[in-house]
Amino acid sequence: MTSLSVETLAAAAVEPITSAGNARLGIAVLAGITVIVLLITTFRLHAFLALTIGSLALGAFAGAPLAATITAFSTGLGNTVAGVGVLIALGAILGKLLADSGGADQIVDTILTRASRRSMPWAMVLIASVIGLPLFFEVGIVLLIPVVLMVAKRGHYSLMRIGVPALAGLSVMHGLIPPHPGPLVAIDAVGADLGVTLALGLVVAVPTVIIAGPVFSRYAARWVDIPAPEKMIPSRASGDPEKRPGFGVTVATVLLPVVLMLVRALVDIVVDDPANGLQKVADVVGSPLIALLAAVMVGMFTLGRAAGFTKERLSSTVEKSLAPIAGVLLIVGAGGGFKQTLIDIGVGRMILDFSQDWSVPALLLAWLIAVAIRLATGSATVATISAAGLVAPLATGMSTSGTALLVLAIGAGSLFFSHVNDAGFWLVKEYFGMSVGQTVKTWSVMETIISVVGIVFVLLLSLVL
Repeated sequence: MTSLSVETLAAAAVEPITSAGNARLGIAVLAGITVIVLLITTFRLHAFLALTIGSLALGAFAGAPLAATITAFSTGLGNTVAGVGVLIALGAILGKLLADSGGADQIVDTILTRASRRSMPWAMVLIASVIGLPLFFEVGIVLLIPVVLMVAKRGHYSLMRIGVPALAGLSVMHGLIPPHPGPLVAIDAVGADLGVTLALGLVVAVPTVIIAGPVFSRYAARWVDIPAPEKMIPSRASGDPEKRPGFGVTVATVLLPVVLMLVRALVDIVVDDPANGLQKVADVVGSPLIALLAAVMVGMFTLGRAAGFTKERLSSTVEKSLAPIAGVLLIVGAGGGFKQTLIDIGVGRMILDFSQDWSVPALLLAWLIAVAIRLATGSATVATISAAGLVAPLATGMSTSGTALLVLAIGAGSLFFSHVNDAGFWLVKEYFGMSVGQTVKTWSVMETIISVVGIVFVLLLSLVL
């Protein structure tokens, strides 16, 4: 297990823009996060504005010059958008093609027709995990929850027995697996290899989603035994003749970027020669930009054309997929600005000083920081981005697998105990027709299980890598 070392963090230290001591920096960090939380929860301010104001407040509380704080925030925003903005856009296009073409419905219907009553929770977690690979969490919920409700209603299943595995699949993909925004930003912040992170993320994700999904759903169904709410169950249009792409080709399209990035990681490990022609090709083809771009271009034919889309319909689908992510890009960018402000005021040096007293392993410290920010802000993405900025100095001197595990530790921490300051909490509550207490006993506990099981497997992997 990689632990903190004075030499490692000192090598990563940069000259801060303020001369504040550790006590003042700690107060400034807490104050900055508090400002963000209050603006989002109490004043209902958009997260982009809240993060921007919170970054300025962070610099002010730390005694940094306003001009330097603005420069730090702007630099972080620009670097973050430049690093992940295109990937988020391509992921949104692929998700829209999957939804509009009926490919998502094809995957769902095919698996459900082949699943027995006992295996249905496992089928739901599989569906959610596959669908959740290219989709944002909120999009995945909107897409899958109506199906979950229909299955629970028509098959006379416990809503929690079917719903919790689906939510677990979506949540684990969102927190641990790129190309979701949080993991991508963390990878960029700590300098991790995307392919290795993806590979190790899948290793962690599989047992985590099993424990938090099908296994935990048995207990959740006993704690909260409610029927699917009638008002949320969608009614299907009769006689819909729309064509759908086939099951196999749809799954292949969704998994194409994952396969390309995994191939790159495997070639880099096996060949390990930058001058080798095979590795050069793999590095290009398996780069996130090319992998996602290839999936989008292939998807236009395997999904769009298979569904009978005209060129105009394909163009319209792509255009409509980009509009909703404008807010996501701004929030992610502002989160990157907040992260850079944390770095520039000298929080890395503060972590160095604290770590000498605590002797906390780097991976566990990264998880704890992400947990704290998640509980405070309610946003897994903001928690991931901010925690990545705070612990970025820890990555210096780490191995390739070490930095990947650092990203996964942050991702696991970012999912801890979703509660009333998380939009996902209310989304699940309303879709499932639960009370606040019931949502805490099911959704919030499930998120906590994902977080704890995730860090346990990350720490276990760190012992053998």
